[in-house]
Amino acid sequence: MYATSYHRASSVDEAVSLRGTAEDGKYLAGGMTLISTMKQRLAAPSDLIDLRHISQLAGISVEGRTVRIGAATRHADVASSQAIRAVCPAICDLASHIGDPHVRQMGTIGGSVANNDPAADYPSAVLGLGATVVTNQRSIPADDYFTGLFETALEEREILTAIVFEAPEKAGYAKFANPASRYAMTGVFVAKTAGGVRVAVTGAGAGGVFRHAGMEQALSAQWSPDALNAVAVDPSNLMTDMHADADYRANLIKVMAKRAVAKAG
Repeated sequence: MYATSYHRASSVDEAVSLRGTAEDGKYLAGGMTLISTMKQRLAAPSDLIDLRHISQLAGISVEGRTVRIGAATRHADVASSQAIRAVCPAICDLASHIGDPHVRQMGTIGGSVANNDPAADYPSAVLGLGATVVTNQRSIPADDYFTGLFETALEEREILTAIVFEAPEKAGYAKFANPASRYAMTGVFVAKTAGGVRVAVTGAGAGGVFRHAGMEQALSAQWSPDALNAVAVDPSNLMTDMHADADYRANLIKVMAKRAVAKAG
């Protein structure tokens, strides 16, 4: 690991100020990706601005069916939240299968969504729920937030502060996990809301997380795993890597989508 300067920010304003004065500063949330990347000397930020001790970034609130999850909230806290489970158990289930217990005790929802790893679980939930990504500057609809592999609409010094969504009528998540990393080789989040059905796929798209219009149309007509039997999944925009080729992932998308609908009930 290259030398770096560590800063513990006590407020969002202080974190932004520290980032502004750093030569090449990076925000640190759970550190599940950034620290390991630094250890491999694939990243060498001049300064790390730790966001984990900013109290306003942590915590969960549920008012009616409106859920707000602070960006510094750990995966373990989302998984065990009875308040969220009462209105949207699917996201608790998703969080409970991220990595291993050590990762869930350190990793944060904000860090995951800000990093936008193409195989991460949370992006599919944020997109599938039609959530709003709240920052220290603005609110960004999920459909406008994810822009590509490891790319988002966040600007250079912008800090993700919370994820907000309306609890759906039904939702479910299923993934085919890499047995070593537990990242999704393919994961599908389905949600039935008052505004319609949304289906978001992670771990498979060559451009990162994406919605599948064909599945959304089929499930809007009939909310059942069987409704997906006739839906075609085009492999041309899917990833091929050492774990699975595009055709295999195309099949996994349909299988995981069916399982997600079945879990949603």
